[in-house]
Amino acid sequence: MTTLSKRTRSPAAATPFGHLFDDWFAKTPAFYPASRGLSPAMDIEEDESAITVRTELAGVNKDDVHITLDDGVLTITGEKHSDRETKEKSYHLVERTFGSFTRSVQLPSGVDFENAEADFENGVLKVRVPKSEAAKPKKIEIK
Repeated sequence: MTTLSKRTRSPAAATPFGHLFDDWFAKTPAFYPASRGLSPAMDIEEDESAITVRTELAGVNKDDVHITLDDGVLTITGEKHSDRETKEKSYHLVERTFGSFTRSVQLPSGVDFENAEADFENGVLKVRVPKSEAAKPKKIEIK
């Protein structure tokens, strides 16, 4: 049996050039979480000296988070444990998500993986990967 999946287009696809963005994002796995369960929000910023990735991990213990850099891919995995007790309690609404998660981001070439740093404060994981000297912008003087 063959299963076919239909990809739906975003509302932006209705514009003359919207389909270009829709197609580009669909082909870029760095913008999609690895699983549909727990998927922490992520901000990625770049300046002249580094790539910085901030991941929102409220309720996750620092010891339950693992960071790897492999072949240009930064991967953050972890697990958020449930603190619910079900003894003699009845829940009417549960919105908090618990379980394991994985987020991966393809980093550009020219970053210095050896000097990457991570910090975990107030439920936000910050991973800073500096750029190598060769990747930093150079100023060219006009003669």
